[in-house]
Amino acid sequence: MNCPENLKYTSEHEWIRLEGDIAYVGITDYAQDQLGDIVFVDVTTEGETLAKNDTFGTIEVVKTVSDLFLPVGGEVLEQNEALADDPSLVNTDPYGKGWIIKIKPTDLAEMDSLLDAAAYKALINA
Repeated sequence: MNCPENLKYTSEHEWIRLEGDIAYVGITDYAQDQLGDIVFVDVTTEGETLAKNDTFGTIEVVKTVSDLFLPVGGEVLEQNEALADDPSLVNTDPYGKGWIIKIKPTDLAEMDSLLDAAAYKALINA
């Protein structure tokens, strides 16, 4: 499984990448592999400020819908509009074009409680 070293991870299989004071959030390569073909990504929290571990949206595959959890608290600034036309980007490029939301974190110290790549690989036995 691909687990880039420059990301932080949650035990719920979300990743976060900080770029300045903005962070990108998505699901991991492991998560998309376990889910299968993603057919719809629904983010209804754009413009809202949420706490760490709050649900920010859902991801739908053929047979189920899964909640998406925020790795750190923050304001949901933007959702990836490309996923409306091509949700399979989450399958094909989960750490690049398949990002799900951009947020402005409210407390960067929350990043310290997340898993690094080595800890995440241990979690998924990769």
